Amino acid sequence: MNHLMQNYWWVGLILLSIGFYKFILRVFFGMVIVPEDKVGLVTKKFVLFGENKELPDGRIIATMGEAGFQSKTLAPGLYFWKWIWQYEIKMENFTVIPEGKIGLVLAKDGVEIPTGNILGKRVDSDNFQDAEKFIVNGGQKGRQTSYITAGSYRINTMLFQVSITEMVRIQESMVGIVTTLDGLPIEDGQIAGHDVVGHNNFQDFDTFLNQGGNRGLQPQVILAGSYNINPWAVQLEETPMTEIPIGYVGVVISFIGQEGQDLTGSDFKHGNIVQKGQKGVWLEPLGPGKYPINKYTMKVELVPTTNLVLNWASARSEAHNLDKNLSTITVRSKDGFPFNLDVSQIIHVPTTEAPKVIARFGNMINLVSQVLEPTIGNYFRNSAQDSDVIAFLSTRKERQDSAKFHIKKVLDEYNVNAVDTLIGDITPPESLMKTLTDRKIAEEQKVTYETQKKAQETRQGMEKETAIADMQKEIVSAQQSVEIAEKTANAAVKKSEGEAASVKLAVSAEAEATKLRAHAQAEATKAKAEADSMSIKLRAAAEAEQISLTGNAEAEKILAIGKSTAESYELSVKALGNENFTRYKITEELAKGNIKLIPDVLIGGGQNGNSGTALDGLLGLKLMEMMDPKTKEIIKPKENNKDENI
Repeated sequence: MNHLMQNYWWVGLILLSIGFYKFILRVFFGMVIVPEDKVGLVTKKFVLFGENKELPDGRIIATMGEAGFQSKTLAPGLYFWKWIWQYEIKMENFTVIPEGKIGLVLAKDGVEIPTGNILGKRVDSDNFQDAEKFIVNGGQKGRQTSYITAGSYRINTMLFQVSITEMVRIQESMVGIVTTLDGLPIEDGQIAGHDVVGHNNFQDFDTFLNQGGNRGLQPQVILAGSYNINPWAVQLEETPMTEIPIGYVGVVISFIGQEGQDLTGSDFKHGNIVQKGQKGVWLEPLGPGKYPINKYTMKVELVPTTNLVLNWASARSEAHNLDKNLSTITVRSKDGFPFNLDVSQIIHVPTTEAPKVIARFGNMINLVSQVLEPTIGNYFRNSAQDSDVIAFLSTRKERQDSAKFHIKKVLDEYNVNAVDTLIGDITPPESLMKTLTDRKIAEEQKVTYETQKKAQETRQGMEKETAIADMQKEIVSAQQSVEIAEKTANAAVKKSEGEAASVKLAVSAEAEATKLRAHAQAEATKAKAEADSMSIKLRAAAEAEQISLTGNAEAEKILAIGKSTAESYELSVKALGNENFTRYKITEELAKGNIKLIPDVLIGGGQNGNSGTALDGLLGLKLMEMMDPKTKEIIKPKENNKDENI
C-alpha cells in the first residue's frame, strides 16, 4: 500500500489542484459555470459602495442591483465577477411543460391587482422567462391570466411559481358551458354576460377582458375539441348537446338577450313570442337534430308534431310519458251508479303552432294537466249524469262522436288539433254487472230453450216424417187396397144396380112382349127378325166404329145392343102383353138358376082330405133323408155293437 501511494501521489495532487482551481477561480475571479440543462438563480447578499442598497417597499425581486433575489437569471454558460462572498448562485432545472398540459403561473412580485379583479393581466415577459421585463412592464402580483404551453422554459422560480394542469377536452356530442371567474359585472336584468368575439374560445382570456367581457355565465359555449384554457379564469361544465328527435320540434325559450317585440299581435295574450336571439319564446322552432344549447341561458321544450295519443287509463301509458299522471275516469250515472271509463285522446300540434302552445302553457305536460285532463274528465262526467249505465253502454258510439266534436271545439282555442276521441273499456259496478249478467244469462237461456224446443220439434217432425216415410209403402199398399176395395164395391153396386135395372126392364119388356105376343104372334116373329137384323147391323156398326174410333166404340156397341134389346123387349111386350111377358121372363130366369118351383115330395097328413099334424111332417122329412137319391130306397141304419145298443 505504501509503495502504491509513493508511486501515485501525483494523481492526488492533480485532483486536489483541480478542486482548488475551481475554488480559487470562484473566489478570486467570481467565475460561475451554468450547465446546459440548468438556469442560475442569483441572490445578492449585500451591496457595495455606490450601488442601490434597498428594495422598494413590498418588493422581493431586485431589478436594479438591490440586494436580494435578482430578477435576472443566468443562462447556461460561463460567468465572471460573481464572487462567492457577494452572490449566491443556485442551479435550477428548466421548467418543462409536458405535451397535453399547460403551465399556470403565479407571480410572487409585481403590481397589486386592481380591486375587483382576481387575475393579473398579461405583460410582455417572453413567456415569463424575463422576470425583469415582467416587473418593469407592470406585471401584477398573483395568479396570471396567461399560461405557458408545452415546452421547456428558463423560469425564475424565485418570482414565478408554475403549476402544471391538463388541457380542456370536450367530448363528441357534448358541449362546454362556460363560466368566467374574472371580468366586469353582469348587467342588471341579465343572467349571463354579453357576447365577446376574438378570444378564441376563451383561450385568450386577456382579449376577453380587454373587450369588456363579464364575469359569470357566458352565452357562448365550447364545442368538442381540446383547448388551452386557464382554469383560474374559466370554469367549464361538460353537458350533452340538445337533441331533437324526429317527429318533434324544439321551441326555444331564451332567458338572455334584448327585449324583443311580440310578434303574435293583439289577439294572442298568453306569451311573448320574439325573433331569434331575443329574450322570450322564439318564433321559429328548431327542427330535428343536435344543437349546442346552453341549458342555463336557453331552454328547449320538445313538442311532438306527430299524432299524440293520451290515455286516461290506469294500466296503460304511452312512451312519451305525458299521460303518466292520467288515470281511469270515474263517473256517476243518472241512476246513481259509479262506473269507470277508459278514454284515449289523439291530438296534433302543428309545427307553426308549437311556439304558441309553449308560450301559453310552458310545456306539454301543462297542456295535458291544465286543459286536456279537466276538459275530457268533466265532459264525460257531465255526459254520464244525463243517462243511466245501461243507456250509456248502449249509446257508446253516439257519445264518442259527441265527445269528439265537443273536445275538438275546445282544443281549437288552444292551437291544438283534436284528431279523435275514443272510448275504451267501460266498467260498470260489480253489483250491476252481476244483475245484467244474470239477466243476460236468463235471456240467453230463454233463447237457448226456444232453440232447443224448436230443435226438438224439428226432430219430432223429422222422426214423424221418417216414420211416415217408413210406413209409406204400407200406407200406399193400404190405400191401394182401399181404393181397389172401393172400386170393387162400386163395381158390385153398379153391377147390382145394372142388373136390377135390367131385371126391371126385362120384366117390363117381357110383359110388353107377352102382351104383344098375345095380339099378334106373326108380328112378333117379324119384329124379332127385324130386331135381330138391327142388332146384327148395330153390332157390325159398333165393331166398325170401335176400329175407327178409339175409346167410344165399346160404349156405342153397348148402346146399340141395349137399344136392340130394348126394341126386342118392346116388340115382345107388344106381342105378348105386359103380364104374359113378365111371367115369361121370370120363368126363364128361374129356369136359368135351376130353382125348383114344385117339390119332389109333398108330405101331407090326415085322411079324408084333412091336414096332418106337425109330427107327420117331421117323419116324412126324416124318411126323405134316409132315401137313397139314386134308388129312391130307404137306407137301413148300420148296426152298432152291443154295448152301444145296450
